[in-house]
Amino acid sequence: MGDALGATGDFPGAPAAPCPVPAAQRPLQQYQELRDSWFFAWPRHDLPGLLRPLALSWLLVLPVTVLVSSGSWVLRHHTLQLLLAGAVAAIVLPTLLLTRQWLGWRSIHQRLISERVEYEESGWYDGQVWEKPLSWRQQDLLVARHQVRPVLHRLRQAVGGCIALMLLGSAVLLTAGLWQAQ
Repeated sequence: MGDALGATGDFPGAPAAPCPVPAAQRPLQQYQELRDSWFFAWPRHDLPGLLRPLALSWLLVLPVTVLVSSGSWVLRHHTLQLLLAGAVAAIVLPTLLLTRQWLGWRSIHQRLISERVEYEESGWYDGQVWEKPLSWRQQDLLVARHQVRPVLHRLRQAVGGCIALMLLGSAVLLTAGLWQAQ
């Protein structure tokens, strides 16, 4: 799609109005950069493609969280609870990764559906706003609806899964703790 832009920055067939927005700040260009990046590409295709790297990040941080959990005098003598506490705490890293991905994809979605493009010509102090031509709006809305929304939906599902796992693990820990106290 990046090579579909003409010399003036509009799409073929659009009126030849110059586009003042620098190429790197155009929403469609930013979408392409985000889509092609290693980190933000995880949720693009399917839910299992997103869950694999999240599970790997969970497994990588699990030994550290179990080690930290072993500092608890109460958990030190209850191995199952110690491991469960470490497993629940390790879900924090995948949740943070999902949050970062959500923020990136949500930002691109907002820029794509907006009727205006906010940009800077040379620095933070000279912000400008440019009204998108109709052809840009149509193209951006199609990308937002059919490319970005499914990604946001997968991210929402994964965040919900992380929260559910944390709540379930915490409930099991509490239940096991109450059972041990009796």
